Amino acid sequence: MGRPSKGTAFALITAWAALAAAPSWAGAGAGKVAPPRYLETPPGAKPRVVITADPELDDSNSLVRYLLYAPSFRTEGLIYASSQFHWKGDGRGTKGFVAGREYTRVGREICPCTSWRWDPKESFIDDALDAYAKAYPNLRVHDPAYPTPAALRAKVRWGNVEFDGEMEKDTAGSNLIKSLLLDNEEAPIYLHAWGGQSTIARALKSIEERYKDTPRWPAIRAKVIRKAVIHPSGDQDDTYAKYIKPHWPEIRYMEPAGGLSLSYLSQRTVSEDDAVYLGADWTRKNISSRGPLGGFYRVWGDSRQMVKGDIFDYFGVPSKSRDQLKAEGYIVWSPVEAQGSFIGEGDTGTFLNLVDNGLNGYRAETYGGWGGHRGAGRSAISGEMSANVSAVASGRERAFERAPTHPFMASAQRDFAARFVWATTPRYADANHNPRIALKGSRRVSAQPGQVVSLAATVDDPDHDQVTVRWRPWPQAGTYAGDVALEGAEGLATRLSVPADAKPGDTLHILAEATDDGAPALSRYVHVVVTVTK
Repeated sequence: MGRPSKGTAFALITAWAALAAAPSWAGAGAGKVAPPRYLETPPGAKPRVVITADPELDDSNSLVRYLLYAPSFRTEGLIYASSQFHWKGDGRGTKGFVAGREYTRVGREICPCTSWRWDPKESFIDDALDAYAKAYPNLRVHDPAYPTPAALRAKVRWGNVEFDGEMEKDTAGSNLIKSLLLDNEEAPIYLHAWGGQSTIARALKSIEERYKDTPRWPAIRAKVIRKAVIHPSGDQDDTYAKYIKPHWPEIRYMEPAGGLSLSYLSQRTVSEDDAVYLGADWTRKNISSRGPLGGFYRVWGDSRQMVKGDIFDYFGVPSKSRDQLKAEGYIVWSPVEAQGSFIGEGDTGTFLNLVDNGLNGYRAETYGGWGGHRGAGRSAISGEMSANVSAVASGRERAFERAPTHPFMASAQRDFAARFVWATTPRYADANHNPRIALKGSRRVSAQPGQVVSLAATVDDPDHDQVTVRWRPWPQAGTYAGDVALEGAEGLATRLSVPADAKPGDTLHILAEATDDGAPALSRYVHVVVTVTK
């Protein structure tokens, strides 16, 4: 992902109650056409994940978080990608230009050019894996499911990086995606597009070119549609709009809303309570001072730059004001924050629902989780953030509007901090680990209006910490429009009285959050859905 000229439209900064766009097949007339048969990750299996990323610093930061949660995933690919914000060029002097891109909006003629914001020695994925390799001996002590550095390095490929939106040539990255979509494993492939989607588009186009005029085409096309799930950070090179959607409209395209706000400008748009977890003090203590992965993570004033001479990347310049930076030729499009504070992880929202925290937010039968939620209504794109960026870029003063405190921000950031402790702690007993919680009975319950539903859970903790269970309604997840009350919000059991005015088919969602008293305090969840019957 890139800076908010792209990050604006693609960051998950809406209030946590906002609703997400439906899959692409659910457009006009969708009610008349049954959706395709889609695959779900089998119970007990890990989701198969491909990451495609451009070298924007927030992609790099998202990669750090992804690696710290690697036991949650079956990583199938780590692919270098391009976008309108970063492309390599072909090395032969060919100049690229697309009207309306950021290089046309800075008041000076920069492109056509032979590359755009790309270091000739770019290696950020390999560099992140170098840092992971140093942390791995400690990480595996705390969770033996961490993949070996060698296993992850074997998944690295180069995709379609030469130009903005180029998808005419097969690459090692596109071929990997193609092979995964065509293999015989009946499980979805979660294709994460942190940059542009040209590598994904090339894989799909290659499949179409190979099979379209053959008897196998209907079966091959159906297979790809039931397996592919695109988790985008927006359409950063227009290849979704120009190729994928017209040719493969049935492919799931998931843009949840209401997830953790971890993008550029989030320090200004989250609640004051949540902003603590993005500030300089918290970030230094819990991230940047914590070993090789913490040192790799980009923060304000760290004296680093994505590409030497990049006029859009002033984040690493320490102790300079906005006016001083502008005088040095930088395009200052975001307020300058305190040295050592959070910059951005604009692509983290694409995979947070796949994290193994008990919410199972990526599965069709669930509502969502740390990464946001699905449903009909307002999309994740925030006009407010667009206005904020425009105001900053033009030099106008603007009061940033803050979202409500997010129900998962504090627990998710504490969990992130714990992973850095693992990465720097060689003894299991010297770190905290997540408690375990299990629901007694089914997580799906049917009940009539007025009926009392009893819910209970069991907990244990690997570190023998005290564990507190808090139950709460999740009204944004349910379809019942009124208030839901619980009898006893804290403890191993609670009781829910189904409202008398609830209608058949209404759903009531209840979360149980188990939190230990370790340092940092860690949580895990169970999620109950009560469906109202006659």
